[in-house]
Amino acid sequence: MPLNPRDRGFAYGDGVFETVRVAASGEQPLWPRHRARLVGGLRALGIALSDESRLDAALNEGVAALGGEAGVVKLTVTRGVGGRGYLPPVPAQPTVVWQSGGLPVWPERHRREGLVLGLCQAPLYPDLLAGFKHLNRLPQVMARREVARQGWDEGLLLSTRRQPLEATSMNLFARFANHWWMPDLDAAGAGVAGVMRAHLHETLLQRGEKVVCDLRPLSQLRTADGLFLCNSVVGVLPVRKLAQWHWPVLASVRELQQSTETFLAGSLKV
Repeated sequence: MPLNPRDRGFAYGDGVFETVRVAASGEQPLWPRHRARLVGGLRALGIALSDESRLDAALNEGVAALGGEAGVVKLTVTRGVGGRGYLPPVPAQPTVVWQSGGLPVWPERHRREGLVLGLCQAPLYPDLLAGFKHLNRLPQVMARREVARQGWDEGLLLSTRRQPLEATSMNLFARFANHWWMPDLDAAGAGVAGVMRAHLHETLLQRGEKVVCDLRPLSQLRTADGLFLCNSVVGVLPVRKLAQWHWPVLASVRELQQSTETFLAGSLKV
């Protein structure tokens, strides 16, 4: 179905989205977390979806379209068709659409040896809708263009106070002597606290490991034992280099990478 040019998602970015990894079995292990964030984003925007089962129905259609192959389904929900001005129509008729496709391919070398990161020039500014996958992703678009231009594997985004927050499409974890660390995105008021980030945080705590969530200066990463990035589609990717700093791929990161891949494949229940 063609998109109505008066749809507010197209005109103003007035909506939210989620990209859900689907196993070959059709399972979507992280869907409950995706769904909760999607509904939270709709509520934050004041988009009233009268029947939330439309989300599950759209996901199921996308999964069926994969034909038994592993892949991703992207769900987008907008406020729907509106007038020419910014003021939303009342009542609104939300639009729910899905897209399906194959899994993105990261070179095996990146998964095994780790990524090379660069520092993106523009900081992440505080965002009233931080934490949600709203449709206004221009800072990430510009950052990703910089990554491609510089030839990095990924780019690290900093706060206005030069604190590491996240990569362009992945969350950041670091391992220090006696704890794991992840940036406090709520305190920064910026970035997206990903569903894989939440899953790994919970997994580490269940294992009895210490996880610290706060904001630290960029220089603290130099003393880390190791780094990795994560998101719900690619899982865990080690980091081996940022500017002049180098890290080994830790055995603990490798184990998280393997267990996460098993989980995403739908063969591990937690």
